[in-house]
Amino acid sequence: MKLWEKGYQLDQLVETFMTGDDPYLDQSLIDYDCMGSIAHAKMLNKIGVLTVTECEQLTQELLSIIELNKAGKFIIQFQDEDVHTAIENALIAKLGDLGKKLHTARSRNDQVLLDMRLYAKDNLVQIIAEALNVCEVLYQFAKKHQQVPIPGRTHFQRAMPSSVGLWAGAFVESFLDNIELLKNAYQLINQCPLGSAASYGVSLDIDRQYTSVLLGFDRVQNNVLYVNNSRGKFESVILSGLVQVMNDLSKISTDIILFCAPEFGYFILPEKFCPGSSLMPQKRNPCPLELIRAKSATVQGMLFQVLEIIRGLPSGYNRDFQETKRPLMQGFEVTRLSLKVFASIFAELEVDKEQCIGSFTTELFATDKVLSLVREGIPFRDAYKKVANELDEVAFCDPVENILSKTHMGATGNLGLEFSLAKIKQHQLWLVAE
Repeated sequence: MKLWEKGYQLDQLVETFMTGDDPYLDQSLIDYDCMGSIAHAKMLNKIGVLTVTECEQLTQELLSIIELNKAGKFIIQFQDEDVHTAIENALIAKLGDLGKKLHTARSRNDQVLLDMRLYAKDNLVQIIAEALNVCEVLYQFAKKHQQVPIPGRTHFQRAMPSSVGLWAGAFVESFLDNIELLKNAYQLINQCPLGSAASYGVSLDIDRQYTSVLLGFDRVQNNVLYVNNSRGKFESVILSGLVQVMNDLSKISTDIILFCAPEFGYFILPEKFCPGSSLMPQKRNPCPLELIRAKSATVQGMLFQVLEIIRGLPSGYNRDFQETKRPLMQGFEVTRLSLKVFASIFAELEVDKEQCIGSFTTELFATDKVLSLVREGIPFRDAYKKVANELDEVAFCDPVENILSKTHMGATGNLGLEFSLAKIKQHQLWLVAE
């Protein structure tokens, strides 16, 4: 039986079209739907709609469904349409009329909102944990190689002296900022939507705060119309954070691909991460990093998809929202796997220190020469012109001597590793608390 059933049949083609891949996607929501239903049953008991015995019976049956799901034995069928119908039908099959009482003061709208909030909260914690692992791997790499010099580039042209540590440290801070964005998304969605029903609440005197506390939310999402209006909006906020993660993975992957090329030779990728060519026997290709780069565009497309779906909708529930579920779930999956693969590869990335040193040429020190003249009292603009006129005539310094000097390496800028380590520890404490 379908939750909306009123004694007539839908056209089979239309029903197939409308159901889409919800039965498959909703397998990931079974436990969350059961937890939400247990909290809802307890609230209905609190306000006198269910007796204590009825609440206990429903709770035990919902816990049994969670156990069946863990064992892979609770499968949502196509005719069920979604997780909510599948669970209610199972309850009715076991408990008869009692199973029919549970939907009191609920709509599928606030059910799916609740399921997706709980699902998103758990997945955000997992993504933050994976991003934090990437931060730790990058931090250790930056600390180990902070004195290994490489040319710094602007416009991808050789610019000023830099170091492997400065390069890796930049991504540590960037991923730490990404984690802040993800934590902000977590705080935003940490509002309980249950009780908003189909956008306009219910006339029963329900206790929304009670279910919110039972389900571990920080607060109730108050305005019942905004609850439904926020569907898609909250998904887009999460996807926006995931896009930032994937874009950073794309940028650092591109750097590694370039720096591993023979023309640079700064880094060496272990061959176990590099499949070969079907034609050219000499090839070892950085395919996983290229796929991470491509998948960053895929996740960005998911963000745009959700934004376009919700852009022109009127207030209240609209069936269009069904199409925001898939991109969010896929966004989590792609980002989580990309972070895992990247951390695995980067942990074994090797640095060719001699090749890095050998890549230095005198023009990298042109700005240093300008600033040394400034220290002698020459106005900056005059010093700049003087050095510019002498670029092709004078070797400003012995590159090897300067790039190996600890004093000079310190001039490449603050690596910020102490700051990064403190932030990593702060985020670790947040994960423990959540």
